[in-house]
Amino acid sequence: MHLVYPAVLAALLFCTGIYGVLARRNAILVLMSVELMLNAVNLNLVAFDVWLSRTAEEKLHSGQALTLFAIAIAAAEIGIGLAIVLAVYRGRGTSDIDKLRDTAEGHETDGPDGSGGSDSTGGSGPGGSDSEGTEPPAAEKAEATA
Repeated sequence: MHLVYPAVLAALLFCTGIYGVLARRNAILVLMSVELMLNAVNLNLVAFDVWLSRTAEEKLHSGQALTLFAIAIAAAEIGIGLAIVLAVYRGRGTSDIDKLRDTAEGHETDGPDGSGGSDSTGGSGPGGSDSEGTEPPAAEKAEATA
């Protein structure tokens, strides 16, 4: 088999992973795309190792050893990454990367226009109710968007 076939497949996998990182908003899908890129690198390592072992008559297989280390590191990375994503999801209620970035900067993006949906002072806010918390928050959001 030629070296071109696994190299082209690895390039396609890597490009798919880059697209997933750049286009996706969900943190878990971004982690899956990073894993796809790591697998493309592993495929290249094994393909070039096989090609070099045929041409240089070496039996060291250093590319395959590097691939095993990369798989072990990727497994640890995805375990820690998923734990972080789950902790953030439990704390903030979303795994959308844009919303997480906005809340980290101190902005509220509850409404469609980027403004907060309720007033934190407890007085009459944009909904116009002076009942000081007797209305549920979902009803206040519905009034604010109407």
